Amino acid sequence: MARRDTHDIIVIGASMGGVEALQRLVARFPKDLPATVCVVLHLPTGYRSKLPEILSRSGPVPASHPEDGEPLRPGCIYVAPSDRHLLVEPGRVRVVRGPRENNHRPAVDPLFRSAALAYGARVVGVVLTGALNCGTSGLMAIKSQGGVAVVQEPTDAYCADMPRSALEYVAADYCMPLTEIGGLLDRLARTPIDTSRKRRPYRMLEQEVGSQLSYPDAIDKPPENGNPSHFSCPDCGGVLFELSEEGLLRFRCRVGHDYTAEALGEGQQSSVDAALWAAVRALEERAALARRLVARAREHKQSISLTRFEAQAREAEQHVLLLRQVALGTLSLPSAPPPKDPEGPEEPST
Repeated sequence: MARRDTHDIIVIGASMGGVEALQRLVARFPKDLPATVCVVLHLPTGYRSKLPEILSRSGPVPASHPEDGEPLRPGCIYVAPSDRHLLVEPGRVRVVRGPRENNHRPAVDPLFRSAALAYGARVVGVVLTGALNCGTSGLMAIKSQGGVAVVQEPTDAYCADMPRSALEYVAADYCMPLTEIGGLLDRLARTPIDTSRKRRPYRMLEQEVGSQLSYPDAIDKPPENGNPSHFSCPDCGGVLFELSEEGLLRFRCRVGHDYTAEALGEGQQSSVDAALWAAVRALEERAALARRLVARAREHKQSISLTRFEAQAREAEQHVLLLRQVALGTLSLPSAPPPKDPEGPEEPST
């Protein structure tokens, strides 16, 4: 009897509130789940994730951090380790330190895209609780290749941003609370794929996956169909190319750093904060040096130098105070005037 493909590749993305959500989800899995599950939860860098142990205790399906190149096995949960992307290739998982996406590594979208490219209609993408709009672009890729999109009901999520964004831009096949998603995934894993769900072209899927896996034909190339923007990449300083996919605005640089507009704003704010504190530090060092020179000039009775160094110290200290207020957000600035109407004021009606 010919084998009938089922939805046996399940990829799940979560962020804020994700640990509890994933615990509740895997608790609903059956022991004989006939699918491979890959999970990305946004994690801080520098700490070993305990998520596999937590999920293994929470449900009957074992979870682990996979090794790079480990075979895909049904009845297993593979969890992205800290500071590594988890990706899928035909027959195996990849664990790589590729470019950050939306300021995260691991990130949800690279996993979703790689699964869509490797397994097409067999993939089920699940977006759970989380901030901003990670997972939306990846869920688009899954749908474009005939896969199934599942989104947690926003009112059921600890943080509704990720589910709301997914629902805004993607025609989700299912939107339901966590208590129902586990059973749905088990049913989908046992159901033959719908052959009427055809793949459609996805402009940059191969290039985006290839940039994470360092494929030679995807390295150091401008994004296809992307136009250079006026913005630079917060991670590497390169030119960002502007992309629009079904209304979702994204920015991507040559090396593969990728941002939605909201994530780019957060990255820019981090760069501004770093620059402000670097300036504060440099000015404080300048003030400290000037004060030392003041003391030395006073000791040697160098009146001309003393006057000059005292002026330098006062100026640096004033600038430090001002910049500290800006960095801390305590500086009161005048309100910006309202934008002018380009069409001018309306004529009064008669």
